[in-house]
Amino acid sequence: MSLKYAVLAALLEGESSGYDLAKRFDVSVANFWSATPQQLYRELERLAGDGLIAARVVQQERRPNKRMFTLTDTGRQDLRDFTAEPPRPTTIRDEFLVKIQAMDEGDPDATRNLLEERLEWARGKLARYERLRDHLLGGLSEEEYLRDAERIGPYLTLMRGRAFEEENLRWGEQVLEILARRKAVGGRG
Repeated sequence: MSLKYAVLAALLEGESSGYDLAKRFDVSVANFWSATPQQLYRELERLAGDGLIAARVVQQERRPNKRMFTLTDTGRQDLRDFTAEPPRPTTIRDEFLVKIQAMDEGDPDATRNLLEERLEWARGKLARYERLRDHLLGGLSEEEYLRDAERIGPYLTLMRGRAFEEENLRWGEQVLEILARRKAVGGRG
């Protein structure tokens, strides 16, 4: 999948500037699709050129003018067509797992430190997801939100992101326990 559809899906939330879209990506879309602000701006230009989004300039005093982007009917149709296609199977490409695979050749303390760093990162991401969850729910119960909200896609992807980070924590803590047991019996770890 290209960045194109992640941008089109993010614009379902409504008109956005490139800056707002980058913030939205960082908070919600990044749990399943990452992009730098530079990539987003290039993609916005391409999508506008292809007629999938429309851009308008907002005049600002004391600040540079900004461009606001919205989905066009053509963009909405392209997104509908995309959602009807079967996705490619998911694969994991994670440099950290390559390091774990090769850890027996390295320094066990360095591996533990990397793992603890990864766990802290996952905890921080979970905390951000919880804040986003609270914002999306807006005081409703999850059941009420899922029943009544106009759009539930962002919440469903948030649920997946939370589950992913919770599993990262579970796995990482399990690995730390294994390493501690190995070290306790005089083995490497």
